[in-house]
Amino acid sequence: MNTPTQYRLSTITCPNCQSQEVFKLSPGNSQQFYRCPSCSNILKAKSGDCCIFCSFGSEDCFSSEQNLAC
Repeated sequence: MNTPTQYRLSTITCPNCQSQEVFKLSPGNSQQFYRCPSCSNILKAKSGDCCIFCSFGSEDCFSSEQNLAC
């Protein structure tokens, strides 16, 4: 029996230009850097956060939810 893959949507918001992009997150999906397509600003995870989704996303990554390292 196949189980459906869990995922959620997270919207990254650039703090420089407020541009937004939606990403589909799945377990094990983390990203340390992100280049804003509008202003080319490079975002990196804030100190204490495991990835850009935890720092700049509307939803945290699955690892953060389970207190695991990304």
